[in-house]
Amino acid sequence: MMLEMFIKRCNMARMDKLKDFLKPLSLPQREAFAASCGTTWPFLRNVMYGQRTAGEKLCVAIERESGRAVTRQDMREDWREIWPELPEPAPAQQEAA
Repeated sequence: MMLEMFIKRCNMARMDKLKDFLKPLSLPQREAFAASCGTTWPFLRNVMYGQRTAGEKLCVAIERESGRAVTRQDMREDWREIWPELPEPAPAQQEAA
């Protein structure tokens, strides 16, 4: 139980950039953003709050549709295993992650 809570908190912390990106958007804008990423707003909200994990395709779509304001590295702890070709984040990004 404690491990599950720890993992959930870590997932939520990784989603801070996604939360910050979506926060100023209205509900219709959030729904449109989710649709442009190939998902729904309820699913994206679950990802944002650590209830679900963003799949590889969704991470790529969020990165693309956000104009890299939110990157794959921001969303997945295991990004090095999935996308080994990606560079390490800049030090400022690492501190925030």
